[in-house]
Amino acid sequence: MTFKLSLKFSLVSLLVGYGVLFSIPIQATEVSPNLDHVVDTENPTTPLSNTLQLHQWDHPLTRAEQLLAYPFSPNRIKLNRVSQNSQSIPSNPADGEETEEEVVVEGQNQPRGTSPIYIINGEGLDKQGINSLTEALRSLPGFAINDTGFGADVHTGFYYRGTTINQNTILLNGRPVGSNVSTYHGATDLNTLLTGSIERIELSSGTASTLYGSEAFGGIVNIMTKEVIGPTRFNLMAQAGSYGQQNYQAGIAGSVNALSYAVGYERYQADNNYPVPVGAANRGPDGQLFNGDTTVENYFGRFTYQIDPSNTLKLDAYGITSRKGLLYFGFPLQNDRLNHDWLNLGLSWTRLIGGSDDSVFTTSVGYNRDYFDTYGPAQTVFSRRGKLDSQGITARLEHNWKVLPFYTVHYGLDLRTESLAGETISTVPTLLRFNETENRDRTNTALFVLNTFKLVDRVQFEVGLRQNFNTDYGSSAHPSFASRWEITPDIALRGSWVSVRRNPGLDQLYLFDTVHNWLPNPNLQAETGSAWTAGIDFKLTSVLSGQLSYFGNSLDNRISVVAGRWTNVGLVNTNGLEASLRWQILPQLTALMNYTYTNARIESGVEQGLQLSTIPFSVAQFGISYEWDGLQLNLYANYNSGSRRALFNVPGVGTREFSPDWWNLDFNLRAPISQNLDLLIYLENLADVSYERVNRIYQPGMTFRAGLSVNF
Repeated sequence: MTFKLSLKFSLVSLLVGYGVLFSIPIQATEVSPNLDHVVDTENPTTPLSNTLQLHQWDHPLTRAEQLLAYPFSPNRIKLNRVSQNSQSIPSNPADGEETEEEVVVEGQNQPRGTSPIYIINGEGLDKQGINSLTEALRSLPGFAINDTGFGADVHTGFYYRGTTINQNTILLNGRPVGSNVSTYHGATDLNTLLTGSIERIELSSGTASTLYGSEAFGGIVNIMTKEVIGPTRFNLMAQAGSYGQQNYQAGIAGSVNALSYAVGYERYQADNNYPVPVGAANRGPDGQLFNGDTTVENYFGRFTYQIDPSNTLKLDAYGITSRKGLLYFGFPLQNDRLNHDWLNLGLSWTRLIGGSDDSVFTTSVGYNRDYFDTYGPAQTVFSRRGKLDSQGITARLEHNWKVLPFYTVHYGLDLRTESLAGETISTVPTLLRFNETENRDRTNTALFVLNTFKLVDRVQFEVGLRQNFNTDYGSSAHPSFASRWEITPDIALRGSWVSVRRNPGLDQLYLFDTVHNWLPNPNLQAETGSAWTAGIDFKLTSVLSGQLSYFGNSLDNRISVVAGRWTNVGLVNTNGLEASLRWQILPQLTALMNYTYTNARIESGVEQGLQLSTIPFSVAQFGISYEWDGLQLNLYANYNSGSRRALFNVPGVGTREFSPDWWNLDFNLRAPISQNLDLLIYLENLADVSYERVNRIYQPGMTFRAGLSVNF
């Protein structure tokens, strides 16, 4: 009965909202350039520095916002530094406070959200030596990412709050990406999304799952590509380093009248043929890592046209070509190769109803394609190959409406189609009967509504509902609740609870995996459960702030492989803690600390009571940054407590054992040579120790990269 009443309320909100929306005429206004990029208001032709500083890691006290598609008003704006019109809303700092990261937009009345958003700003991710999205996310609270860096393998794990990549929602410019496939090494590999295109990364949780998808057991990652307003600018970068590393970037961005654009290309490659100890995965006869090479190319473009101050059109495209060898830590000397081609396209229109950002309508369409081609020898005289062509179309209508000073409603409609063309090819005689071609598709539709109330000053609560309709799994309702209480301007308490659900991938249901010999299971049930958080945001002094969160989730009908067949294996309960602290020691000196504890406990089956494999209990990062007159020095320490092993064929070592814990220390430098030319130097693993990063995947000793970056 509760769900029925909630659904009725959702439908009424949708009908009333769209009735109001289409009854208001568009006002003709003078064409004005979009203010989507940061400019110096005293010298509008000079973009501010986009290099990421440690002190630009925003904390929930100043950015406890919802992840809303809220554009910025082009009028009466005081700009310092933040990407605008980019699927987020600005924060409202306390009276009298101004920081380099903040944007103050007069008339922006959207209240702070009940869940924190962690934000990485700027184009300068290379300041930390970061090449890929996984490296950028690794140091954020809640993440335990093993498959990044040298010899990264798609099997070693991407976890957020104890959940896998397919149990979270990954967005590109507000649209879902990924294909929800798990066979043939087909899980989306975020190592292939390089950082040269990224303007901003936002991490959210709680009631954001109502808006963007009930698959967010852990949370939502929104990646926004570059947008620039101002004169045309070119950027070039070239780096080279240990074990065949090469990284190249080239881009052009700017604006002409009401049209802004950003186009770029990036390439990363590495031989990864470094020495590894006896027992390491894919250790060749020469004692070096075998078949670990990788080559990745990214192509991206984004175009924004400001029709008038109330209407904006955006078109963006992103393509990835990846060619790499696979290690797969369960067996020796793997020769498997993985070709992955990815394309994501999107078109959106945003309208400020009546010219006010109190009522914003957004409609968007998108196309996503993941093509996986895996091949290699099954034995000395046999071969195998698997192909997965996964495609999807998305469409979204949403209205974010400040109905009353104390009440805002965000509601809309999501549509997503999924199609899978899969092919199994094997010359192994016993597997010939499984050679097949599968063509499957399904459609997901969702209605969503999130109500935000602020009846009392400093107290906010949210009530949401997402109603899903799936052509294979029927309908399901997913409520959400959250609250936030600002006890003082410097202390806030918050909490959230959401219902979550992930349907099995089409490959798990229908397609034989000839690489691993895994059988599909058309009787798989959806993974269901709930996720919750509770935390405190605090600012101890003007230079010391932080955040502490307890998180948990309960995942029933978890899908895994048992006796060579995809099966629902039971319940996993996860509980953990996240802590983040930032200290501005001096104007030129900043310190940062992030820590995550994750207890992902298997509650049923033969592994009952054990931690999920390859998920460490503890991960942490400590950093200190110094900047003066363009010179940047950064030192980072990373800690990993070690994780339970998965498949492991070394005699005497079983899957109940844990890999050793480890520390590493990284240093990087950015030094200006001239006004437009910078020297880049990165030193990783300063202790020069070859440690086991995860389950037989080893980090080499000390490595280096050096290069030049030019902007003109």
